[in-house]
Formats: sequence, structure tokens, C-alpha cells
Amino acid sequence: MPQTYDGHVERVVVLALDGVYPFELGIPQRVFGSAEGRYEVLTCTVDGQPVRSDSDFSITVEHGPEVLRTADTVVIPPFAVSNIVAGLPDAVAEALKAIGPGTRIVSICTGAFVLAAAGMLAGRRATTHWCLAGLFRQMYPDVDLDADVLFVDEDNLLTSAGAASGVDVCLHLVRKDHGSELANRVARTCVVPPWREGGQAQYIEQPVPGPTATSTAATRHWALERLGEPLTLAGLADHARMSLRTFARRFSDEVGMSPGRWLIQQRVERARQLLESSDLPVDQIAGEVGFATGTSLRQHLHAAIGVSPQAYRRTFHASRRP
Repeated sequence: MPQTYDGHVERVVVLALDGVYPFELGIPQRVFGSAEGRYEVLTCTVDGQPVRSDSDFSITVEHGPEVLRTADTVVIPPFAVSNIVAGLPDAVAEALKAIGPGTRIVSICTGAFVLAAAGMLAGRRATTHWCLAGLFRQMYPDVDLDADVLFVDEDNLLTSAGAASGVDVCLHLVRKDHGSELANRVARTCVVPPWREGGQAQYIEQPVPGPTATSTAATRHWALERLGEPLTLAGLADHARMSLRTFARRFSDEVGMSPGRWLIQQRVERARQLLESSDLPVDQIAGEVGFATGTSLRQHLHAAIGVSPQAYRRTFHASRRP
């Protein structure tokens, strides 16, 4: 059973705008609300009044824009594409003024249009739903839009793509705030994959193999049980009983990245778990997860999350948890 949490409780405020998508509106509560008391999630509108969804019902909230002043993190979920306009409606602009300096701000899908219209994304890298990339670039050419990724983390300003990528960015924040062990428990509670890398492709052309095709899923499971062993593309293809070319193509179709990149991602994730839960030396962890040296682990971990193994352990080791 998880221990009672008595540390700082992060307040997440979700700003529901006219035409909000109900699915994405519920993501912050579902993810952060499953984080064993680490977060409090409140939902508001620009005036405290009910807001229309893009479905056949309206949504009543308990809070108005004043609660934005108390937020540690603000999430702007998406709204109907037909509501995208140049500039910001006065009520939305006024509500955004309530967000204090240093507050972490997250957008999902069309929420990025609000951040861009408010000038928050100028000169920054960002993302939105891939099918809106052309419109976004036309409206906001000063934003460095990357429509090929699930989410972009620019420190206190995060943008994510459509629908389920909202789950990914919220899990990313749980992992960033409290480590991968808690994020994995949250993912299990929500019955979602524990980690899809932000740089993973938004759009996977063939996520489900055809009825006569062979999936790479069994080989991925096999590889996860052998991360500490040398794993080559030839060995993976041989296990899947495919040619190298067919395996590489089918793997990319199903997962959205190359086998080599996927292996690195899984090894980094396993290393993070060991850094949190054990006192093993960094060089030994490197060997356990399949990196040739501690230096290789340090390089890959820094590339993934921007910190060294020692810094990550100091922050997230089990001995430091309440």
C-alpha cells in the first residue's frame, strides 16, 4: 500500500473554454487525481458559469477565473476547431492575466492556439494536433511548431498533441515531479502505457497489423525481459521470424520509432526505476539495463531528461519519499 503523502500538494487548475472536448477535459483529474495525494485538481471557466462542450451537453464548474491565481500548474484542454479565432476573446485574455509568474502552463491539442494568441509561444518550440499544423503555422509563424511529436516540454511551458497525448504529457509531469515509480503506478491505475516518449511520432500509420500480418509485440516483450543482454536488430528480427527489412518496417509501423531508439528508451526507463528503488552503483545499473558503460548511461539519461544519474537519484530515491 502507498504511504500517506504529507509533502507539498500541487494545485492543478484546468481552464475549460467554450466548446471544450469532454474527454480531454477529464484527463488532468484522471491522471493527477490518481497520484496518491500529490495533486489537487480544480476546474474553472472564464466567468464561473457553465460552458458548452463540443458534444450535446454543457459542463457546470465550481470555480471562476480567480482560482487561476492559486495554481501551480494550469492546463488548457482543447476546444472545437470551429472556435479557433485570430487573437483572444476578451474574457479569455482577462482570465489568463490571473495566472501568476512562474506558473507551469500545459496545453492539449487546440489549447496551443490560446497560448500562441497570448504571445506565450513566440520564438519557442511547441506542438499541437498534426492535422492542425498548417493552420497553426499560418496563424503563428513566429512559433517553432513541431507537429511530429506527442508533446514538447519547454520548462514551465508544455504543449501536447491531440487526444491521448494529453495523458502522455500529464504522466510526464508526474514522472518529472515525483519519479517513474509513482508515474508507473498512476499509469497502471489509468490502464495506459506508462511512458510514451515526447518525441515519439503523433501519427502511426499502421498501429494494428492486418489479419494475416505478424506483430512485433511478442518480440518486444521478449526484449524487455532481456534488456541487460546484447540485443541486435538481427537478433530481434530472428526472434520475430522476419527479415531485417520487414521487421524494421513493421516495428516502426506499430511503435512509431525504430527498434534501436525503442531499446534505448526502454533501457533509460529501466535505469530510472533502478536509480529510484536501489542503491546499486551507476556502472552496475548500466550493465543491468544493457548499456556498455556508466558513461553511456549518463549520456543517454542526460539526453532523455537533462540530468545525471546521481542528480536523478538524489531527487527520486525511495529513501527521500515521505
